[in-house]
Amino acid sequence: SPLLRSDVTFVVGQEQQKVFAHRCVLACRCQAFRGMLGQGLAGSEDPPGSIPPQGPFILGNVQPEVFLAVIEFLYTNSVTLNSHIVLEVLTSSVEYGLQDLCKLCVKFIKDTLSVEQVCEALQAAVTYGQADLQQHCLAFIEGCTAAVVRTQGFHELSDVVLARVLRSDRLAVDELDLVEAVREWAHISSAVWERPVPEVAALPVQELRLPLLAPSELATLESHNQRDLLIPVESIAAAWRSHALRRGSGVPSRLCRPRRGTRPRDHHRHLDPHAK
Repeated sequence: SPLLRSDVTFVVGQEQQKVFAHRCVLACRCQAFRGMLGQGLAGSEDPPGSIPPQGPFILGNVQPEVFLAVIEFLYTNSVTLNSHIVLEVLTSSVEYGLQDLCKLCVKFIKDTLSVEQVCEALQAAVTYGQADLQQHCLAFIEGCTAAVVRTQGFHELSDVVLARVLRSDRLAVDELDLVEAVREWAHISSAVWERPVPEVAALPVQELRLPLLAPSELATLESHNQRDLLIPVESIAAAWRSHALRRGSGVPSRLCRPRRGTRPRDHHRHLDPHAK
């Protein structure tokens, strides 16, 4: 049996599942494993107390199913993925320097993207510099923004990635709903990071297009803002000023552009310099 001929053992995850493998296959296919296993290869002199050549190597921070997917790839150059493990397999592919496995993960993510997982996928794409996957995730979010902003994944976005999402002109949601979604994100992030709401939200709130809101909506927003100070006072003042002057004066032009999902309001024609 191949199991009997295996010459290296890994103990994986909190479950301490044993995974048996062959040193020559792992060392041949992956430089990271070559480094890990190198101390036991022929000709090397193991220092006293080192891990025996056959292991066991303890990998406590990875799920067995994820590690087995990596091993499957190293043996077969293919991989069996599902939506529960693919992002962690992507993480492992980056850690182990397995570019072809990374490509397989990205393809699977793109083919199976869902409302529930798209924000987590976008966060991973940014973290691992996968520009193509970033664009794919952003386009998906633009198509069903109202549903996405209610997901757990949205509430777990980093401030940098959330700000990137909020820069899009193509979000299919009204600005008032976006403000409320960012407020909920900020309260959750504040609790998680144990930092004040205005501090955790400083970057994303710069992308909220407050001049798009009608005066009555701005007044309500101002009263909510007194409780949590989500939005800097100067940003609200600038939105009021755009109403008073009947144009987007003193406000970055991007903050006066309606998005794809913005509900039309009477004053919008004054904000757009190209409108008749």
